[in-house]
Amino acid sequence: MNLFNTKLIEHFNSKQVVKVITGINSSNIFHILKLAKAAELSNATYLDVAANTKVIKILKSFSNVPICVSSINPLDLYNCVLAGADLIEIGNFDIFYKQGIYLSPSQVIDLVKEIRLLIEDVDICVTIPYYLNLFEQVKLAQNLQDLDINILQTESLAVTNKLNLPLIDNMFNSINLSSLSLLSTYIIASSVQIPVISSSKINNLSTPIAKYYGASGIGIGSALSDKDNIYDMTCYINEIHKSLVLNNNLNDFHNNVFIPNFLYYSDLMS
Repeated sequence: MNLFNTKLIEHFNSKQVVKVITGINSSNIFHILKLAKAAELSNATYLDVAANTKVIKILKSFSNVPICVSSINPLDLYNCVLAGADLIEIGNFDIFYKQGIYLSPSQVIDLVKEIRLLIEDVDICVTIPYYLNLFEQVKLAQNLQDLDINILQTESLAVTNKLNLPLIDNMFNSINLSSLSLLSTYIIASSVQIPVISSSKINNLSTPIAKYYGASGIGIGSALSDKDNIYDMTCYINEIHKSLVLNNNLNDFHNNVFIPNFLYYSDLMS
């Protein structure tokens, strides 16, 4: 594992990373500050915010939680590092999908090379796009490893179809939303030595599965969207962290927790 930020190393080594995502296109400073305070009061590892230098300066003025900025704009990322960002992410692509922007693997590689020339000694996380088939995802992950990228992240296209499974309906539908991200986590984590973070609709039910499939941690954003106050946010983040800590014995986890069959979802990725 090769990380520049010493505050992150222990969390990644123990595979207990909890990244709190405020949203790549969120400019609601009140909401961002609430999440930042919850992250500071809880066991969150770091905060992921939009690449906005004003937001970075405000957060760094009162919080010691490491700050990650997400964008596909090299200049924005560079300016945020100058403003105090601790790490950067090429990802959280949701806003770009809505604009019909889908990066090819070669475009991702070119973007990474350009950003690394600008930012030499800061950790870079790259999201592996969900719309690539599994072979392409693994190939991209391996190419990024060769470029000395520090962290990878998976994402998911939300699968909203509900099955008539009354006994496990709540659990199934909760995990179903993050199923593609979990599948990518399993395949990619088995193919590279870079730490992998599972993100996109991850919650307290899917978090232990992400760890079981090889993730070093998870990213949560939407799971906090219905929390109205800092106390509830803090409690939920701690609940997520506790599920990572308690599931260090993966054999016990496998024997006692429902694990979905992802063979069906592999067809969606081909």
